[in-house]
Amino acid sequence: MQRSALTSLTRSLTRRPVASRFQPSSLPLVAPRVRNLSSPATSSNYEYIQVSEPRPGVGQVTLNRPKALNALCTPLINELNAALTEFQSSPTVRAILLTGSQKAFAAGADIKEMAPLTFSQAYTTSFIESWSNLTTGALKKPLIAAVSGHALGGGCELALMADIIYCTSSANFGQPEIKLGTIPGAGGSQRLTRAVGKAKAMELILTGKSFSGEEAERWGVAARSFATYEELMEAALKTAETIAGYSKVAVMAAKEVVNKSQDLPLRDGVEYERRVFHSLFGSQDQKIGMKAFAEKKKAEWSDE
Repeated sequence: MQRSALTSLTRSLTRRPVASRFQPSSLPLVAPRVRNLSSPATSSNYEYIQVSEPRPGVGQVTLNRPKALNALCTPLINELNAALTEFQSSPTVRAILLTGSQKAFAAGADIKEMAPLTFSQAYTTSFIESWSNLTTGALKKPLIAAVSGHALGGGCELALMADIIYCTSSANFGQPEIKLGTIPGAGGSQRLTRAVGKAKAMELILTGKSFSGEEAERWGVAARSFATYEELMEAALKTAETIAGYSKVAVMAAKEVVNKSQDLPLRDGVEYERRVFHSLFGSQDQKIGMKAFAEKKKAEWSDE
């Protein structure tokens, strides 16, 4: 797209109305920018997200559709997947933080994109499947979601895909799809049920009721909640930096075995954990870590 045309399009988009919580977003479905994925991730590469490395070993993705309250659309998801792919292959990034704005993590999916779809279109194109491409196996590095403001519908589902959720106590979570004549489609009925149990998940999904960040922590959806946005971001970055300071081999193994607990019966899960535990005795970092502990020194990890 020529610079003049892109400028004209940007001006026209910024004059359109802001999307409400459950209304179509103001931005149309457009193709993601073509770029060289081998180059370092920078915000200039993207239209709907921003990327940075704010702390040593920490990569950050910030959803950036402020006029639409970060409503999720396919171009945004394509960019998110591309950024996570780059962070996964980055030699410097060891933990990833995903966040939005103080007002909205993501206020939902783009209704304007979904409303016209027929069954055959949604089915044959595997609509929404790509939303969890990287968070369901391909992303080996820990992903922390820092949630402030609205995390509704697809936004709640995206947060639930993270390994750890931190949130403000006033954050607004929910699966309101029933109000639109549909159901969660990006894993909400599965991940939310695993987090809060069948009865509570049924209540939330069948009524479309929202729940606060304080409730999210109490119910086990979020690991921690914080009084302010500033406290949330500082704590999320600190946790990501702490994780990034450990052995990459051990961190990946720990994430793997915890995720397996969601798929396996208890006995099988314990056996799987033990096998991975045994395998780490073949790593250099296990030797380094235990030697450093015995000598009361700081471990210098080799990631081998």
